Amino acid sequence: MTATESSRPESPASDGAAAPKHGLVRQLGSFVVIGLLCAVVDIGSYHLLLLTGLWVPVAKGIGFILGTTTAYLLNKRFTFTGADTGGKGRFAGFVALYGTTFAVNVGMNSLVLYLLPQMSYETLLAAVVAQGTATAINFVMLRYVIFKN
Repeated sequence: MTATESSRPESPASDGAAAPKHGLVRQLGSFVVIGLLCAVVDIGSYHLLLLTGLWVPVAKGIGFILGTTTAYLLNKRFTFTGADTGGKGRFAGFVALYGTTFAVNVGMNSLVLYLLPQMSYETLLAAVVAQGTATAINFVMLRYVIFKN
């Protein structure tokens, strides 16, 4: 073993073997924890951008992109570790999925804001409903389409 090899961190598949595929319960638990963290990124950046006076759909879109990118990277690394995550087809599926959930998230946020009466926490409630809807779609599609074996 060379000095370079010994200083490299070990990855789950660094020995050439495939990473273990986690079961549904383990994946769901990991997905929820990562999702909560990424919801903080999404909703937090959304609210910070609103404070700058940015138009609501643009602020929500930027927040969604930041939260979703973080979620994808963390879920690929920690939740769906045993799945085949490479290839142009997987990337195209990812782009299609996240394009769809982007529209669902921003649209749901706008719809909830439209339907809710004026109140002090309406933007937070709308963001939580939008994020929850997009998260449910993402989990099902990531598990059964994007990161399937």
